[in-house]
Amino acid sequence: MSNLFYSAAKLLEIIESKKLNGIHEAVLNYEMELTGRTSAEILSEVIKRYNVMKEAAFSVLNDPKNIKTKVSDPSSIKIKNALEKGDLKLLNSAIVLKANLYAIAVMECNASMGRIVAAPTAGSAGILPGCMIAMQEAYNLSDEKIAEAILVSAGIGIVIASNATFSAAQAGCQAEIGASSCMTAAAIGHLQNLTPTQLITASALSLQNMLGLACDPIGGLVEVPCIKRNGFGVANAFNAIDMSHMGLISEIPFDEVVDAMNNVAKNMNSNIRETAKGGLAITPTAKKLVLEYLERKKKEKAETN
Repeated sequence: MSNLFYSAAKLLEIIESKKLNGIHEAVLNYEMELTGRTSAEILSEVIKRYNVMKEAAFSVLNDPKNIKTKVSDPSSIKIKNALEKGDLKLLNSAIVLKANLYAIAVMECNASMGRIVAAPTAGSAGILPGCMIAMQEAYNLSDEKIAEAILVSAGIGIVIASNATFSAAQAGCQAEIGASSCMTAAAIGHLQNLTPTQLITASALSLQNMLGLACDPIGGLVEVPCIKRNGFGVANAFNAIDMSHMGLISEIPFDEVVDAMNNVAKNMNSNIRETAKGGLAITPTAKKLVLEYLERKKKEKAETN
């Protein structure tokens, strides 16, 4: 039997028939068959990319001067300050708050033209690293264990890429934040030793909660609402895996949820698919923020000439 799969149903079939230890092993075998690389080479590459994710987060957290957003108010430093003060009015768990911190920091690195890893896209690049860094710190996990979890997220991503899209221009932000959040839910669940079926259930719950999400970036920049939306994607991922762990099911199988995302995309107006012609992007305040940014840019250009 080939190691290649294009649906969650086929993924589970491969795991069961080959008696694999989880989704991460199925994805390793998939990559080895597809690329001819060894498992050690693949894991090494995943760890290398994870290090880039961490560098992206800490590049702005260690030096807020590196935050050079255009229309978004710098946010990661506010979260960092609140956590360091031990703000007792914060209601989320410590791990979710930390994941928010790192997710938003990665997105501010991206907005400042820093180096990030698309996970699966630049607009959703904060969710997976945010959750992985927070989980690693909370549970003292090795980079190798995190690499396994990232491979799990890639397995979910393979199914989405094969049957739908990651493109917000085609399907709105459900295909970016939605996809990343459901991929990350599975990755978190792997670190909690949940079964492959539970991980796929969490992915289904997470993605169906994001169906129909508009992509309406102010000024066409990956800042508002993108940066903070990554924080909400984090919370969605943690909630989905907790639901699955508690025994909640997704009445609609993951493969059908992915098909539903495609169906929603086909019914979306183009104004809310990354064109910045609808949604938040055309509000009066959004237009004002963009004009202010363009004026600043014009002034800076004049001063340098």
